Amino acid sequence: MSDAADAHTPIRAGIPEHGRVPKYFAVKTRLEAVLDDLGEGAVLPAERELAVDFGVARETVRQALRELLIQGRVRRKGRGTVVAGPKLVQPLSTGSYTEGVRRQGRTPGRFLIGLERLGADPVLAAELSLAAGDPVWHMERVLLADEERVGLESTYLSVARVPHLDRDFAPDTSFYAFLRDTVGVVPADVDERIETVLATPREALLIGTPPALPMLLLHRTSRGGDGAPLERVRSLYRGDRFSFTVHLSRDD
Repeated sequence: MSDAADAHTPIRAGIPEHGRVPKYFAVKTRLEAVLDDLGEGAVLPAERELAVDFGVARETVRQALRELLIQGRVRRKGRGTVVAGPKLVQPLSTGSYTEGVRRQGRTPGRFLIGLERLGADPVLAAELSLAAGDPVWHMERVLLADEERVGLESTYLSVARVPHLDRDFAPDTSFYAFLRDTVGVVPADVDERIETVLATPREALLIGTPPALPMLLLHRTSRGGDGAPLERVRSLYRGDRFSFTVHLSRDD
């Protein structure tokens, strides 16, 4: 087979070489065309109605909708399903969540779940260059974009760095802006690791998603300009609402 022919084989459109297409996939393909026609925010017909229109069982429609939900093409709203807007594209950088969301014309937000002071366990202490048992802040916040819950962020940092965090910081604002303006330090060097996980029942409840929805989990350890560890952050993002980009350049 020539390269030109290979470039247009059916598998590139999701259809296996043998040509047999599962019913749910055919329904999903037809639904994608419906979504394009309806536009963002439009309400989809009920599963029963779609099943009649497509001549398939409701479970077939349900499976197609599940895949579209995971892909971020649709979202749940009350008992209905609506067409979702484009995913948030967050750059992997030393910048903050707030900056990334604002660059896309969206309004970032957060609300506090808890802020507590506790002793660092040996693993956390090593990551923050502390002694085991040294006091650290643990701050947990739900992440918002245009008032929609899109993630959950857990931040750990030394109490010695910011002794009065509980008094001085407004938790619905940017933490990095607070560090810059109040403490005079921002992340200058960052290590980040990404993996795919499922949310725990508690996390799913806080973010407002089904427990089976895949999540993107980011582990971040940042250091200030002096090279000293600044924070450890665990950020959980909805896989249907987020994607991440990174810019690479050749270092000759």
